[in-house]
Amino acid sequence: MTDVSTALGVRLYPDLVELGGLASALALTATRCQTDVGRISAPERGRGRFTCAGLHCDRGTICVGLGSQARYFMIEISGADGCRADGDTTDLDQVVLLAGAWRGGASLGELRARFPFLDHVREPVGEGTTGA
Repeated sequence: MTDVSTALGVRLYPDLVELGGLASALALTATRCQTDVGRISAPERGRGRFTCAGLHCDRGTICVGLGSQARYFMIEISGADGCRADGDTTDLDQVVLLAGAWRGGASLGELRARFPFLDHVREPVGEGTTGA
């Protein structure tokens, strides 16, 4: 067994094993979907280099991780302005489309309407906001 197949689990993520991990699968999916997701990164060492990825743009970072007991993609948005959102989906295309919409300027409200799996949205606390 290779490092990538051990880290990912062939049963849950055979496609990601074949592609060498989550970051490379996100890059390929973004290309296939013709969506600019910004810069993609992954940890340099350990299991995380196959199971975690960050999508970076001027607005902030979207961290993506993998479920360990079932196949799903965990998403956490951390905006440069302090906004945060998270959720999970079983569809990698949806992760890429969400990242492209975020990078393109969609608000968290717009993202939540378009991607209902984004279930925890927190706007930054400031003037005129409640932080809810």
